Amino acid sequence: MATTKGKIGIQTENIFPIIKKFLYSDHEIFLRELVSNAVDATQKLKTLASLGKVKDELGDLTIHVEIDKKNKTLTIRDRGIGMTADEVDKYINQIALSSAEEFVKKFKTKTEAEKNAIIGHFGLGFYSSFMVSEKVEIKTKTYKKGGATKAVRWECDGSPEYIMEEIDKKDRGTDVILHIDKDNTEFLEEYKINELLNKYCKFLPVPIQFGFETIQEPIEGEKDKDGNPKTKEVKRPKIINNTNPLWKKSPSETTDEEYKAFYRELYPYTLEEPLFHIHLNVDYPFNLTGILYFPKVKKDYEMQRNKIQLYSNQVFVTDSVEGIVPEFLTLLHGVIDSPDIPLNVSRSYLQSDQNVKKISGYITKKVADKLAELFKKDRKNFEEKWDDIKIFIEYGMISEPKFYDKAEKFALLKNTEGKFFTLEEYKEKVEKIQQNKDKKIVYLYASHPDEQYSYIQNAKERGYDVLLMDGVLDPHFINTLEQKFTDITFARVDSDILDKIINKEEELPSKLDDKEKEKLKEIFEKNIDKQHFEINIENLSESEMPVTITQNEFMRRMKDMEKVGGSPMMGMGSLPETYNIVVNANHPLVAKILNEDTEEKQNELVKQMYDLARLSKNLLKGKDLDDFVKRSIQLVD
Repeated sequence: MATTKGKIGIQTENIFPIIKKFLYSDHEIFLRELVSNAVDATQKLKTLASLGKVKDELGDLTIHVEIDKKNKTLTIRDRGIGMTADEVDKYINQIALSSAEEFVKKFKTKTEAEKNAIIGHFGLGFYSSFMVSEKVEIKTKTYKKGGATKAVRWECDGSPEYIMEEIDKKDRGTDVILHIDKDNTEFLEEYKINELLNKYCKFLPVPIQFGFETIQEPIEGEKDKDGNPKTKEVKRPKIINNTNPLWKKSPSETTDEEYKAFYRELYPYTLEEPLFHIHLNVDYPFNLTGILYFPKVKKDYEMQRNKIQLYSNQVFVTDSVEGIVPEFLTLLHGVIDSPDIPLNVSRSYLQSDQNVKKISGYITKKVADKLAELFKKDRKNFEEKWDDIKIFIEYGMISEPKFYDKAEKFALLKNTEGKFFTLEEYKEKVEKIQQNKDKKIVYLYASHPDEQYSYIQNAKERGYDVLLMDGVLDPHFINTLEQKFTDITFARVDSDILDKIINKEEELPSKLDDKEKEKLKEIFEKNIDKQHFEINIENLSESEMPVTITQNEFMRRMKDMEKVGGSPMMGMGSLPETYNIVVNANHPLVAKILNEDTEEKQNELVKQMYDLARLSKNLLKGKDLDDFVKRSIQLVD
């Protein structure tokens, strides 16, 4: 055929500026598109060969990515199905738009976050090359024998005009040659292309070669003095992808060591091994494969999202899977692959896609079933892992009602002695201890066992059990359990005097009359920070502390939730730190205050008791702490 010139088959010239500057928010996506096209061409050739329609030897089907810095070109070369002149005209010159004007119109109505959705609908993957190129060439030759065997060269400079001509090309397949423009020279750097290929093409099913690597190769017949084979450095082409990733294998044929090795392949800089894995493998009502890993999560709740990689037919889509994977599972690591997930779409589009919603529900069920299986199979091992997996399970129970229904059977509560209970087991235990049939059962818990040691010991001495609820999500989890179990309530062990927490109706008689109590309150109020502390005179046993600090359960819980985010009172400003000073009217030291002969001695004794109580709660700091130390020395002296 003679050289021909023409215009790309579109009805508006606005399309190329849109493609070049605005279509993708991230220009680097062009490499994924072009390599994916090369993989498709190769896969189609293999399919035709399996049907007996290709008589040639397939030979090496490796896709090559090459940089020529001198000529400022980046080439993607495949030995796939290739194209005839007619096919170039059909698939390249006639952009796959039902209407270019419809495309432009739809594009203009989209937000920046939604623009990637358009590319998949209109088949513009190849044209993403113009985002980084001043000119693009295609050199292609079809596999077909007979009439249309001539190779074709196509060229376009990003305007609607193109040139197409016959050329000599020895081998079948397609070369896409990008003449990189001056604003995108980073794509002529080996490190950058290597980075992108690793990100987008790491698991594509056809070998992709880029650059070279140096290896040590044995020298035949030569050994060193220790009898070991001598080696020499050999430079060889570097294949950047794993064409048969582990998630494509059947779970029954995969070993634990392979799962661990694949985890290291996904996260080469992670030192700790995962706790366990879940292999996803379903083909109805949608196709989904993948492997999810439960990592160890530190107690400071490092929110390491973006660790699940989403693929479509082994092509990387995104590692931002919020809305695709249930939120509580975004803390997991691993891979999900589904051809039912559109490749070139925005996250907002994915979140509204019905297949994606079904996939999300399936993953939730699969994770819950795996956890239930682990619990049932080896409860002791499950308990040993609890501190690491607790955060996933609590997060799921808080945020996903369907997960809660399943997790209720294997979610555990741990007490301050390190013993574990299911929700039902613990409820039965506390009911036996408290025996308050007409009142709510109270679950005592500690959030800082060292700071609350005396409170915990007091509860244990009285025959009560204390849970350890020191996780960052525990304030939210407590609220969830209270909503589900309406006959229980949680109270931190230092939230009030124990008899009040457990709803004891009988009250000890007081050794002080009302007048003495009022006098005592006046003395305390003169010596405390009334902005943050409120005085309460209570009739307690002589064995209880003379002065105790408690904090209202509701307000303290709101403060804890405020630290994580999600307090129901958000938007009302930061909540104040407020505490109750409980003065034991029956303690001998308290009576001694009233018996002191001078106001100075009364104040000194009150300050000492007040500071001792604050010290036990880690509330004594700065000048107040210094004054307390000096006063203590004087008292001892």
